[in-house]
Amino acid sequence: SPARTALAPREAAARRKGKARRGRGKARNEGLLNKQKRSRRMKANDRERNRMHHLNSALDALRSVLPTFPDDAKLTKIETLRFAHNYIWALTQSLRLA
Repeated sequence: SPARTALAPREAAARRKGKARRGRGKARNEGLLNKQKRSRRMKANDRERNRMHHLNSALDALRSVLPTFPDDAKLTKIETLRFAHNYIWALTQSLRLA
């Protein structure tokens, strides 16, 4: 057929062997691809774990400076943020009145 004669000799040979080239060059080894995906996922999980550790440490530091009653009550994350916002607002108001 005319389409087959228009193929470059290397592509024609690859098609005859059933290994036509696709897309961007060499086909990657599937095992290598899976290994890379697993490695990327593990790195992303590690970054997320570190991010959460830092966030939790910052919230713990914030909890330590907020006046809570009773002292052993641990506020949730959202409660800590809301309490800090309200506490800062109250301190600001008291400074304005003073």
